[in-house]
Amino acid sequence: MQVTVKLFGGLREAAGAKELLVELPAGATASDLRARLAEDHPPVAELGPRLRIAVNQAVVAGEATLAEGDEVALLPPVSGGDGRTGACTLSSTPLDVAEVVARVAGPDCGGLVTFVGAVRDASRGRSIRHLEYEAYPGMAEREMQAIADEAAERWPGTRVAMAHRSGHLEIGDLAVVVVAAAPHRAEAFEAARFSIDTLKERVPIWKKEVATDGEYWVDDHA
Repeated sequence: MQVTVKLFGGLREAAGAKELLVELPAGATASDLRARLAEDHPPVAELGPRLRIAVNQAVVAGEATLAEGDEVALLPPVSGGDGRTGACTLSSTPLDVAEVVARVAGPDCGGLVTFVGAVRDASRGRSIRHLEYEAYPGMAEREMQAIADEAAERWPGTRVAMAHRSGHLEIGDLAVVVVAAAPHRAEAFEAARFSIDTLKERVPIWKKEVATDGEYWVDDHA
C-alpha cells in the first residue's frame, strides 16, 4: 500500500521535500512507518518518541494501523502555532486584537483577559532578525478549537478565542492572540493561561528563529 507523508519544519528542510510517497506492506503501523523513514532520514531517528504522528489530521499511537491512501504527518515538537474553525484561526496576515476579542466578548462576561505574543529582538543570547512560522493547516485550527473547548469545560461559562500567525514575521509583529471571556476575572485569567500554555505544547505550529549568526528551528516552547 502507499501513504502520503507530510513533513514540516526541520524535517522538511532535511528531506528537501514537503511530502513523500511511501510504500508499506499491508497492515503496517505508524511505528513501522517511523522506523522505515528513520533508515533514510536521520532527523526522524534523532527525534525518536518526541516525533508525533498524525493520520488524516488526528494524532495516533504507534500501534495504529495505516491504510492505503492515508495522509500521514510527522509532527516535530512544536514551538508555540489560512482558515477558520469557530473562534480559532491561523492567519498569514497581521492579527487584529480587537477582532479576536469580539469573537468571545459579550454582556454575560465581566472578565476579559487578552494575551498577546509579539516577536522579540533577542532570544537564547542571540540577536533576532525575524521569525518564520510553519503550520499544518486544518489540524492546527482544530487543535486550537479543542483547547478552547477544554477550557470551556474546565471553567463553565468561559469562552476562548485564539489566532496565530504563519509565515514571515518581523520584530514587533504579533505572533499569537489568546482571549478568554468569563463571568468573573479569576476564571478568565486561568482559562487564558491554560490556553496559551497548551497551545504551545499541542498545536502543530513550528517556529524558525533567523538570527544575525544563523537560523534554527525551535522546539522548546520558548
